[in-house]
Amino acid sequence: MHPIEMVDLKRQHHAIRKELNAAYEEVMDSAGFINGPSVNTFVTELEQYLGAHVVPCANGTDALQICLMSLNLKPGAKVLVPAFTYVATAEVAALLGYELIFADVDPEDFNLSPQEVAKAFEQHPDIQVVVPVHLFGQMAPMEPILKLAKAHGAYVVEDMAQAIGAHYSQKGLEGMAGTLGHISATSFFPSKNLGCMGDGGAIVSSDKQRAALAKTIANHGQGKLYEHEEVGVNSRLDGLQAAFLSVKLKQLDKYIARRQEAAGFYDERLGQIDGLHVPIKRPYSSHVYHQYTLKWERGNKEELLNHLAEKGIPAKVYYPIPLYKQKAYGNGRFVPKELPGTASLVNQVFSLPMHTELDQEQLHYICDTLIGWCKRH
Repeated sequence: MHPIEMVDLKRQHHAIRKELNAAYEEVMDSAGFINGPSVNTFVTELEQYLGAHVVPCANGTDALQICLMSLNLKPGAKVLVPAFTYVATAEVAALLGYELIFADVDPEDFNLSPQEVAKAFEQHPDIQVVVPVHLFGQMAPMEPILKLAKAHGAYVVEDMAQAIGAHYSQKGLEGMAGTLGHISATSFFPSKNLGCMGDGGAIVSSDKQRAALAKTIANHGQGKLYEHEEVGVNSRLDGLQAAFLSVKLKQLDKYIARRQEAAGFYDERLGQIDGLHVPIKRPYSSHVYHQYTLKWERGNKEELLNHLAEKGIPAKVYYPIPLYKQKAYGNGRFVPKELPGTASLVNQVFSLPMHTELDQEQLHYICDTLIGWCKRH
């Protein structure tokens, strides 16, 4: 049996090594390292895949920052983010001088709760931005979130870094992750479902003018060379990464299908264990399983994780400390409060290996090991 990895990029890349090598050679021959032909090609391909405008940039955090900068908010503007997510979502708002409003998530699907968004608007009717994060590969409930935001004149910025390729359909609202809000951000970090071999990111919007503004901001705020219309940043996707991404974009739907097959195997084997909850799938969103995240409600989770590690099975906890309890955000600048959904999750969640190269032998071994431990505890 192959060693079990949380993400097995070595095996994934081995299967497409010929195409990756050819992409590398093409960029080297063209010397188009910055804003070269490979970047233009990838942008066109991703726009066709998503059905929206794409602005490439250096990484997912830059993408989030540029999204917020494109809204032209004033310092102190209130930005609502889920408390249960990676820090980058909140980090960029704090860096830009905005006030963070942390909202609770649905403990069943881990995504921003519309009920909590509504409560936040009741307490802070001047919230100007809502940032739903499509966590672990399933989209947040965009239809009610968009409706709430529209009623209060707020923008919606999607963080789709973990859900590229997911599709949404509810009450007439339909589209790919990243295309439903005013603007969105994604990451091409290597472990993502569509990942490069370094760092990379993109801004996505169905609004042509908003995408054009984001492109200007990402290029030092210049629409034309030496004409700086906005205060901008320097954030570019380099040519080599774009070339690699073009190769992997052609595989993305197949990669998603493999992840869904592995998740289906996990669901079937692990779904009947008392106290162990497999991921819930909502009817309005497909699930692309960036992570396969369970909840353990019986006993000591650390003992379970240690047992898996002893048996050669990596498992991780995303995210062990909620944002409102992080030192950077709980020091008086932002008002911390207890959020019960998030508080319960940090004590319960853990993620099993999930990637495109999981084989039947590995899946059986992971499930047999986990089931055996659960039966004894």
